[in-house]
Amino acid sequence: MKKNLSVILVGILLLFMAACSTNETSGEQNESAANEGSEQKDLKIGLTLNNLANPFFVSMSEAAEEYADELGAEIVVQAADADLAKQTSQIEDFITQGVDLILLNAVDSEGIAGAVAQADAAGIPVVSVDVGADGGIEGTVTSDNYQAGVLAAEYMIEDLGGEGNVVVIDGPPVTAVKDRIAGFEDTIEGSDIEVIAKQNGEGNREKGLQVMESILQANEPGTIDAVFANNDPVAIGAEIAQHQADRQGEFYIVGVDGSPDVVEAMNKEGSSIAGTSAQHPDEMIKEAMDVGIQVLDGESVEEVIKIPVDLVTQDNLDSYEGW
Repeated sequence: MKKNLSVILVGILLLFMAACSTNETSGEQNESAANEGSEQKDLKIGLTLNNLANPFFVSMSEAAEEYADELGAEIVVQAADADLAKQTSQIEDFITQGVDLILLNAVDSEGIAGAVAQADAAGIPVVSVDVGADGGIEGTVTSDNYQAGVLAAEYMIEDLGGEGNVVVIDGPPVTAVKDRIAGFEDTIEGSDIEVIAKQNGEGNREKGLQVMESILQANEPGTIDAVFANNDPVAIGAEIAQHQADRQGEFYIVGVDGSPDVVEAMNKEGSSIAGTSAQHPDEMIKEAMDVGIQVLDGESVEEVIKIPVDLVTQDNLDSYEGW
C-alpha cells in the first residue's frame, strides 16, 4: 500500500507541476500579446501639412486619421498654412511630444531641412509625403509629378497641333511643383508651343486669380491658347479671372490634382478647364504611413515611391471616381 500511495502522490505532483507550467506559459503568451498590442496602440504619429484650405490636403488628412484608427495608432495633424516658421515649430513640438514618427508635407523642401535634422538627431524618423524634403528624411512617397506635367503637355500638343502660346502658372518652391513644371516644359521642347508668361500662383485660388488677371492685362485677347496651372485651385482661380475679363472661349486650362472642386467646375456648361492630372492623396498618405512603420521595424525602404497619376478630361470625366 505504501508503494501504491507513493506512486499516486508522485502522479499528483507531476500533474500539479504540469498545470503550473501551462499557466505560466499561457501567462507569458498573454503578456507578450498584450505587449504587442500595446506597442501598436502606443504608436504616435505627427503629420504636418502645407495647409487645410486645399481639398487635396483635407483628403489626405481624413485618410491619415482613418488609417491610424485601423492601425490602432494615435495621429496628430497640424496645418502649417504655407508658413515655413510655423511648420518648423510644429516639428519641434512633435519632438517635444515624443512622437514615434513624423510625416512631413513640406512648405519649403529646402527650408525645412533644419527641423528635419532636429528630428533625426532625436531619433525620430521623418517620411516626406507629396513633396520631398532635405535634412535627412527616411523616404518620400509622392505622386509621379513629372508625369503630371508630361500628360498636360501631351494633351496640349495634340489639341493645339504642336503650336501655340501657353501660360504656365507656377507654385511654391517644393519638389512636386518643380517636377510638374519640368515635365511640362521638357515635353513641349521641340514643338512650336511657346511659354509667353510664367508666374507663381502660390498654389491657391486667390493668388491664381490675381496672377491670371495680371497676365491677361499684359497679353491682348487672342494671344493665349492654353494655360497650365500647377494645381486645381490655381486652375479654378485662372478660370474665374478669364470669365471676369470676358475672354471665355479664347483659351483652356489644364491643372493638377483631380479635386472634387475641379470636377464640379468641369461639369459646368462652358467650363474652360479642359483637364487635370489626377492624384490619389488617400493612397499616398497610407503608403507613407506604411513606409514609416517599416522604418520603425528596422526594415529598409525605397528612397522614393512614386504613385502614377491619370489625366482626367471632359471626355472621360464621367468615369472618374475622384477622391
